[in-house]
Amino acid sequence: MNQNQRFLSLDVFRGLTVACMILVNTPGSWTYVWAPLRHAGWHGCTPTDLVFPFFLFAVGNAMSFAMKKFNTMSNAQVLGKIFKRTALIFVIGFVLSWFPFVKYDNGSLVFKSLESLRILGVLQRIALCYGIGALLIHFLKPKGALIATAVLLLGYWAVLWAFGGSDPYSLEGHIGLQVDKMILGESHMYHGEGIAFDPEGLLSTLPAVGNVVLGYWVGWFVQRNMHSPTMLMRLVAGGSILVATAIVWGIAFPINKKIWTSSYTLYTVGIATLLLAIFIYFIEMRKVRAGTYFFEVFGKNPLFIYVMSGVVVKLYGLIIIGDQNFYGWLYTHVFQAAFGDYPGSFLFGIFHVLLLWLLGVWMDKKKIYIRV
Repeated sequence: MNQNQRFLSLDVFRGLTVACMILVNTPGSWTYVWAPLRHAGWHGCTPTDLVFPFFLFAVGNAMSFAMKKFNTMSNAQVLGKIFKRTALIFVIGFVLSWFPFVKYDNGSLVFKSLESLRILGVLQRIALCYGIGALLIHFLKPKGALIATAVLLLGYWAVLWAFGGSDPYSLEGHIGLQVDKMILGESHMYHGEGIAFDPEGLLSTLPAVGNVVLGYWVGWFVQRNMHSPTMLMRLVAGGSILVATAIVWGIAFPINKKIWTSSYTLYTVGIATLLLAIFIYFIEMRKVRAGTYFFEVFGKNPLFIYVMSGVVVKLYGLIIIGDQNFYGWLYTHVFQAAFGDYPGSFLFGIFHVLLLWLLGVWMDKKKIYIRV
């Protein structure tokens, strides 16, 4: 395997993740979404629940290549780069939440107040997990970071069990809810569960760091053992052990995305490892390239394309046609009218995946790669 091919596997894995993120975030109607494209109601894990942790895993995997240059830099320089990237991604996520800065109120456009703006979100969690993970890996080295991850996962379990009351893994009993209320304030939290509760909350970010660190470890392992005939077999074994461990652990500490349980971290990392092993086998070892470019396009500009998917949807909300915004009008008058409720909602998402893919193709042809 040469370096470009290694990156091809990573690009395809990361690109598949970004495409899936766009698909599950952009149904024509949230009323008409097939079960596999929904998040689990609480405990459990659907295919959609794999998407976000897969992206964090890909962040860690990419870090196993990118962080090599840190070895030639001073600690001050390393800290500067880590903090700058963390802050930049966090700010991008915050601004995207605020965008387009205005909203309709009784038919008139009004400024979106910062007093009720959500502070955390997907990109903000990516930023924090990258920052904490990078610090652990750089200063503790891979083995030390692995031990620190074990401490985070076990410590998170202990904190939830000790401070969560009679039902520590419930929505109301989750101690992270109280932490977020105290630090962020209810007005700056997500309200999609009917109450102020943030699925990207501060406390549950700690076990999510494990997805990044373990993703780094998988990339580090592959690079160190890339010429070993047993590398792929060991990768499959490792992924299988993580999945089995998570399922057993889940009996006591349920697999749950919304509070990002430690068993959920192991479960999603295990499946991601198995999937990456499949990509390595076919793309690197069997030299199968058919269809890889589609996902490679997303993988080359993952952050920018994901941000643009949010920008497009938010701009739809400013265009009013009759009594609907353009998002609703496009679904009801084109996709639902032509294909029906559930297929139309699904194809609405596919349409936006293809739309963003065309943007990615144009950027790739122009050699435009936006790195943060």
